[in-house]
Amino acid sequence: MKTPPIVPPQEWEAARQELLVEEKRLTRARDALAAKRRRMPWTAVEKEYAFDGPEGRVGLLDLFAGRRQLIVYRAFHEPGVFGWPEHACRGCSMVADHVGHLAHLNARDTTLVFASRAPQPDIERVKARMGWTMPWYTITDTFDADFGVNEWHGTNAFIRDGATGDSVYRTYFINARGDEALGSTWSYLDMTALGRQETWEDSPEGYPSTPPYEWWNWHDAYGGGDTEPDPEWLAKTRQGPRGRRD
Repeated sequence: MKTPPIVPPQEWEAARQELLVEEKRLTRARDALAAKRRRMPWTAVEKEYAFDGPEGRVGLLDLFAGRRQLIVYRAFHEPGVFGWPEHACRGCSMVADHVGHLAHLNARDTTLVFASRAPQPDIERVKARMGWTMPWYTITDTFDADFGVNEWHGTNAFIRDGATGDSVYRTYFINARGDEALGSTWSYLDMTALGRQETWEDSPEGYPSTPPYEWWNWHDAYGGGDTEPDPEWLAKTRQGPRGRRD
């Protein structure tokens, strides 16, 4: 193949700095897009949906696991899909391999689950084989058709609101190549109605927000006795590159 030119370090750094301008522009554009998502209208979910889980039959509200936001990725693991029954679809399996530790999402009051039409024993078997730990439910009704994921994978975001917290709304939807960018805590939070919930974000007035770094923690420390960052470490993160939101 024809390779790029070989240049001295100074020339290479100049080329990198030139591209860095475009990279930062793309970062700002992603931030602006996420801000628009936080201002998207919501649509009420008025239909009752049922899923089978490890503990039996549950509804859509149960999938929130008591948290305010829910992200549902529709994975194809069912009869007729390539790899069945030993595997889920190869693309969906790559998505599953990229999912970060869910404790960080949970700390932002957000639950991520997968859903397929495979029975629970088949789901549990493939999870064990592949080392996946995310909650994974069985679709039993028209949930997939109603939310645009009956023929192709996709990721829906929901929020629960209202006086009792029992009202569910659909807030956003990503599918096709958009799913390629998902997997990290940040990418999932950026598609939700509340976002990362950090003070630097452009969010509507009254949205929850805390400073970055201050809520971040080791994934085994959230909800435990030692959930506050070390003051000395926190002071260091506020200085220099690690404290900036570039």
